[in-house]
Amino acid sequence: MDKLSARKSLIEERLNMPDRLERADLLQRVMRIWLVGREDLVIGAYWPIKGEFDPLPALYRWQEDAILGELFEPETPVVPDGATQTAGEGIASRSPRRIGLPVVNKAHKTLTFHAWYPGCPMEEDAYGIPKPKDTELVVPTLLFVPCVGYGPGGFRLGYGGGFYDRTLAALTPRPLTVGLGYSHGWLPDLAAEPHDVPLDAILNDKGVVWPV
Repeated sequence: MDKLSARKSLIEERLNMPDRLERADLLQRVMRIWLVGREDLVIGAYWPIKGEFDPLPALYRWQEDAILGELFEPETPVVPDGATQTAGEGIASRSPRRIGLPVVNKAHKTLTFHAWYPGCPMEEDAYGIPKPKDTELVVPTLLFVPCVGYGPGGFRLGYGGGFYDRTLAALTPRPLTVGLGYSHGWLPDLAAEPHDVPLDAILNDKGVVWPV
């Protein structure tokens, strides 16, 4: 398979998908159902680019659920005199659950994760992608990974930078990894390379793709 051509074609298809919003809504539901019963307190995700599925609304609901359900007894957060607090920051401070977004280490080409919430201060990283600004470092036990494409065995076609493979090789313990993508991204002929790390699961707008 020519991965360069496949990557370009899939990104173009994704950007021009007429029903992308409907597919995104379906994948939000799949994601929320898949998360039911999991005990993770820190989940890593990503800021969507190039028409990627946005996992953050589902994760914010997951964070809220810890307050609205019986998992956590809410307390009134203390806000210093004269300070203001966004709704997202209020939820984040009261919930035991944390959402992390990647911050690129350009020198080592690896990722660390910093806490995110709606309204969180953001800045662009070295590649022009928004990242949390001056928030706490978090270590995910579950990591949602964007897929340009995906194939048999849980292998993923990304953008070719190798950031996730290098990051996963360095993280101890290794988080559970879950790929997210639309159903058009299935590549039955995708072959793994020696450095590729298979995902533990893959979800798309039709349900669980991997493991089958």
